[in-house]
Amino acid sequence: MAHDLSYPPLDQPKEVADGVWIVDAAPIHAGGIPLPLRMTVLRLSGGELLLHSPVPYHPGLQRAVESLGRIGHLVAPSIGHWLFLKDWQAACPNAITWAVPGLEDRSQVRRSGLAIDAELSDRPPRVWANEIDQVLVAGPVFKEICLFHRPSRTLLLTDLIINLEGDLLPVFARPLARLLGIVAPEGRAPLYLRLLLRLNHRDTVRAAQRLVAFNPDRVIFAHGHWFDRDAAGELRRSLAWILDGQSASPRLSAASATTTRAPLRSTALAGLALAGVWGLFAYLRRSRR
Repeated sequence: MAHDLSYPPLDQPKEVADGVWIVDAAPIHAGGIPLPLRMTVLRLSGGELLLHSPVPYHPGLQRAVESLGRIGHLVAPSIGHWLFLKDWQAACPNAITWAVPGLEDRSQVRRSGLAIDAELSDRPPRVWANEIDQVLVAGPVFKEICLFHRPSRTLLLTDLIINLEGDLLPVFARPLARLLGIVAPEGRAPLYLRLLLRLNHRDTVRAAQRLVAFNPDRVIFAHGHWFDRDAAGELRRSLAWILDGQSASPRLSAASATTTRAPLRSTALAGLALAGVWGLFAYLRRSRR
């Protein structure tokens, strides 16, 4: 059954750390692969709640979340995680909607009528700068804002890591999921995202180094089994595709910065491979809107 792919109980906040809850929802379908869906709720120091990558809205879920505090912030952290925001906006008219850079310029978003109040960047806004760090991961087409909640040492991602449990997937979907590299316990960014991000190799390396340097106690993402044990080690493994051969320090000297430039051959291969998966990428993204 579809819900077996997710992590019940669904549509209920489940506390995973002080001030941190996850809400698992029924799977969505993207390009033939069912994806379990997850929202994370953070309680800020002032008591307001931040909803990261909101799942489908239900009045009962709103009541359950509001029992934890007032919903003050709705966050669309990547180009693929905005679809359910409008319903939450209607239910929480006083909440501020934050989005990854460029989201409001996308034609699907404009047609939806979604209102975005402010864009996020590498620098956190003043409202949560004292407790949350941010990292922008960007390539052609794709952008994702990663949040690190310092009080709980929790790193929040969306699509930068997908870690689906293969035995829960329909048999017909398993070969494609393995081809994309998103099957646990070796889940990572899907193939098409890795290819896109390699085209912005230097900045992606820097961003990955910053994420690893947080040394998180847990890494929560939108799809699949999140890292609740040896989270820092699992994060390094999942980012090895871009970090192998690079310094682990986020502070790069002039010499080490030079080494982050992608070799010409790797870039050429990435470009060729990108052409082959571009149709798949477009289909996956279109299916999620």
